[in-house]
Amino acid sequence: MWSIGNIIQRYLEKLELKKKLQWLYMACVMIPLVLTDGIILFNLFSSEQVQLQQEMEDQAEAVRYYLISTMEQAAFTADSIAANGQIRDFLDRKYPTALSYVTEYQKMMTNHFFANSGGVNASTITVYADNYTIISGGEFGKISDIKGEEWYKTAAKSEKDVLLMFSYDNWRSPVTDANRRILYLRKMNSAAGDSCQKVIRIEINYSKVIRDIDGMNYELPMYLCRDGKVLLSNMKDNYLTRPFPDFELHDRVGYQKDIILYGDTYQLYVLEKEDQLWTQIKKNAPLILLLLVINLCLPYALMTQIERSITVRIKKLEEVFDSVDSEHLQKIGNVQGEDEIALLMRNYNRMADRTNELIQTVYKDKLKEQEMSIAKKNAELLALYGQINPHFMFNALESIRMHSILKQEYETADMVEKLAIMERQNVDWGEDNIEISKEMEFVKAYLGLQKYRFGDRLSYSLEVEDGCETLLIPKLTIVTFVENACVHGIESKTASGWIFVRIHKEGHEICIEVEDTGKGMPPEVMADIRDRMENADMSRLMKKGRVGILNACLRLKMVTDEEVKFSVESEEMVGTIIQIRIPIVKLMQLEK
Repeated sequence: MWSIGNIIQRYLEKLELKKKLQWLYMACVMIPLVLTDGIILFNLFSSEQVQLQQEMEDQAEAVRYYLISTMEQAAFTADSIAANGQIRDFLDRKYPTALSYVTEYQKMMTNHFFANSGGVNASTITVYADNYTIISGGEFGKISDIKGEEWYKTAAKSEKDVLLMFSYDNWRSPVTDANRRILYLRKMNSAAGDSCQKVIRIEINYSKVIRDIDGMNYELPMYLCRDGKVLLSNMKDNYLTRPFPDFELHDRVGYQKDIILYGDTYQLYVLEKEDQLWTQIKKNAPLILLLLVINLCLPYALMTQIERSITVRIKKLEEVFDSVDSEHLQKIGNVQGEDEIALLMRNYNRMADRTNELIQTVYKDKLKEQEMSIAKKNAELLALYGQINPHFMFNALESIRMHSILKQEYETADMVEKLAIMERQNVDWGEDNIEISKEMEFVKAYLGLQKYRFGDRLSYSLEVEDGCETLLIPKLTIVTFVENACVHGIESKTASGWIFVRIHKEGHEICIEVEDTGKGMPPEVMADIRDRMENADMSRLMKKGRVGILNACLRLKMVTDEEVKFSVESEEMVGTIIQIRIPIVKLMQLEK
């Protein structure tokens, strides 16, 4: 079992020196510095976040205290009115005439309490009684006049004696503009001897509450909500004359506090600023820039100089070592330094001097041997070229002869023209490699000539994928397999048949397929053909028998360094498919 240290060592041995230095810089410099700076900035931002959190809590507490104080002031006023026996008697009494009521009302208004209680946070105080003899106006009114209003309906249904309501009052619009209202309601039915129902309605000035909250000079947005509706806020908006909107800023809530007022729970939200993070970054920009310069820029500059002092000289060694394939090893000039790399460079120069002497005696002898081997292969190719020419000429002439004897038609001129195309291609052996497009012209001429022989019994289809036309292949290779399909496939079958030639790319290979719908072959014959194709060599070619496909396969193996692949699939009375796969890079290396 390998230890972790061995695994890391083997991995590092595969890396270039420059990458090793980069890993060293990242692991020993960058990562520790980033972690250190990250901790510093995290602590800094955390401290400011704590400060911001405290600010949000202070703001929420100030607003909570203000609201409770305002409501307690209204509650104190309502309790004082409810406990005033003179006011209760005034509201319970039945007045025979309007004049008697007005007289008693004027006496009531001289009461010291009403003279000093009408300004609760700039509020409006009204006491309503279920007494039809009083006249609505001023500080008193009849319940029958307000039974249709929403605030009274809510109070009448409630079992609580004290209610706090935030309402949008448009009941009397357009006579009175619709407006938001804060209502403190107090029922007066608990005292003994009361003859009618009474309700105290204290309307707290909504605009003044907004101004008071805004005047606290807190910068963070604040929203007081209940049941998802925004009741109060310090944001600049015309909240007064429109209904309560939905609160939709939950993702920005930085602090939430619940406030319970008279049995109802309100949510007080304090929001973070939208650009809070950017504000903190700008605030601490000098410190961040200083950390970047000290902890990143300076170490990077120093590490770059160290890396260059090593890799540049290693690169020189790499360049001279590339010359080992040439007849003469290059020497490194102007070797500087006293470290291990400089010592290695000087040792290389001494080695190059000694090796250059040996190259003169060893390398040149090896070169002559290789040239002789290449000459031998060229001679074998020339023998193959001479062998294949009569093979095609015989079949072409035989087609013309059979057509003339059997059909007795004067179409010889066209057949001779196709034969001339084939002959010109066939006899020009100055260049063995030919573009696929020109080879396919030869195939087309050959099949056209064969169609005179077979007539309607032969149909063919030629397909060449774009990008394959200019690739080079040995001359007369494709047509050899086409000829085999005609002679051994179509000719042996009485019914009509097809020949398909398809050339396309598959990954890094070019695929050549020659398919016929002819007679096919039994498995033992197919196995023999496959063996002859895959193991084609000069010794087999010297034997008597069919040499066409063997010749083509041998030449393909020679020009592709044995990397060509053949496959044969056949079924009797169905047809045969021969597939040739050649690495594209091998065809691109061929010279015309």
